[in-house]
Amino acid sequence: MSWEQVYKQWVQEDSLPEELKKELVELKNNSEKCEDAFYAPLEFGTAGMRGILGAGINRMNIYTVRQATEGLARFMETQDSETKHRGVAIAYDSRHKSPEFAMEAAKTLAQHGIPAYVFESLRPTPELSFAVRYLNAFAGIMITASHNPAAYNGYKVYGEDGGQMPPADADALTSYVREIENPLKIEVLADEEAKSSELITIIGEKLDNAYLKEIKAVTINQELVNEMGKELKLVYTPLHGTGKMLGEKALKQAGFEKFLLVPEQSIADPDFTTVKSPNPEEHSAFEYAIRLGEKEGADLLIATDPDADRLGAAVRLPDGSYQVLTGNQLGAIMIQYILEAHKQGGTLPANAVVLKSIVSSELATAIASKYNTKMVDVLTGFKFIAEKIQQYQEDHSQTFMFGFEESYGYLVKSFVRDKDAIQALVLLAEVAAYYKKQGKTLYDGLQDIFKEYGFFEEKTISITLSGIEGSEKIKALMKKFRDESLTSFAGIDVSQTEDFKALTRTMADGTVESLTTPPADVLKYFLTDGSWIAIRPSGTEPKMKFYLATKASSQEDANQKISAFEKAISALTD
Repeated sequence: MSWEQVYKQWVQEDSLPEELKKELVELKNNSEKCEDAFYAPLEFGTAGMRGILGAGINRMNIYTVRQATEGLARFMETQDSETKHRGVAIAYDSRHKSPEFAMEAAKTLAQHGIPAYVFESLRPTPELSFAVRYLNAFAGIMITASHNPAAYNGYKVYGEDGGQMPPADADALTSYVREIENPLKIEVLADEEAKSSELITIIGEKLDNAYLKEIKAVTINQELVNEMGKELKLVYTPLHGTGKMLGEKALKQAGFEKFLLVPEQSIADPDFTTVKSPNPEEHSAFEYAIRLGEKEGADLLIATDPDADRLGAAVRLPDGSYQVLTGNQLGAIMIQYILEAHKQGGTLPANAVVLKSIVSSELATAIASKYNTKMVDVLTGFKFIAEKIQQYQEDHSQTFMFGFEESYGYLVKSFVRDKDAIQALVLLAEVAAYYKKQGKTLYDGLQDIFKEYGFFEEKTISITLSGIEGSEKIKALMKKFRDESLTSFAGIDVSQTEDFKALTRTMADGTVESLTTPPADVLKYFLTDGSWIAIRPSGTEPKMKFYLATKASSQEDANQKISAFEKAISALTD
């Protein structure tokens, strides 16, 4: 059907909520917006779906949520009866419509006789991952748009290991979602039935307590925390999201007493009124935390995104101001501490392994090498880290120590199988305590790392390309880079090119080798000076992402290289 026909189908549906009916009337007078809302279904991929709230098949609403859940239910019905009745855990964040979407998912599952375990109120994504494992559920649903602006919401599906569904299962699920022609006609349990249904169970405190019990294992040196926990001055902001309750309890439980919550941002607010974007990657997200930190002389400022799976931090500089660290820098600081603390404690396994994405810093690799710890690179997406953890758990070949992505996602302990900002919050506080005992800040600690391993600098450039035109532009750019085969970049020769879609590694002399990862739409160029550049479309947002990385003998030289790379990217995308 054309988008006009789909729009007409929605207009003729009497059961639509009044707010969607009203929006359909408004869309009638704006053909461009109307086409964008109805030209194609909201993309459902390996990371679930994410989109703007509103009417239409290309928007987040109760019907797109029902469609995704109907697909999951049909997928579960292909399993045996025992597997199907293990059910689905469901959690949601502080966004507009999140509680409603969570219940719509539960009602859709219940219509198929599938049990749903729904959290009583907002909870972090990592606790949803934990809940799937704790409840032995077959799957999990997280209603969240992570760090996107207030106009967005989303839907993520988790597998039985607590990680986001791996590609094979995700592809099977996606096929069931896409075969549903009219989401308006999906049957769900009526509201009155839902209230009394034994298939919908409300969960909360028991899971919180079980999760917090596991969090205790994140602390490596309890004696250090007992000594310095009363001294460390920490400011924490959950950025209007889900992190406050568990974050506050986890810090207190570990032994940190002098932490302050940013009061204005400790309120769950779907409009995120104090920030332009609730993203701990953005320096502007720290405005309120910096203000409070300067007033209180805080050692460290920490922010978590609305669903508390990502964590950012700002460290105090010698002049008393604060610098927001990159995700790569935070990863390096935590890896250095974890491996050193375990080495000093005699608890570093001989088969220790750290996991990171292919677009994350090689500084982490250099640190791991010093401690004779294996570094394994995986595709972007924390599900690939979760897959490796599961593999090591089954074959006992490696002992997992830490996993991270440059986009501010970290995992310390594997009782969760996704990024966990609550775990990272507790660990980073311990690292800050470690340096404070030496009369240093985390900034000092980072400089020590640079002096030992070299000055690594990275930068991610995101270009937003929304709508139909943007989607086509993204495809055209990726085709352009593949067709033109870069041989040099910013005046530096390319030594090898990795194409994760074709699964090839092409050397400068034309020699071709095979890659062993699953296929992904990523290109990575290695330069003769040790720098590298990676290019990929975002899996969750309408963006092209460019990853730039280099190493130099000084911070100034590293910054100059990154600036040259930025100009080269700009020239290539004009």
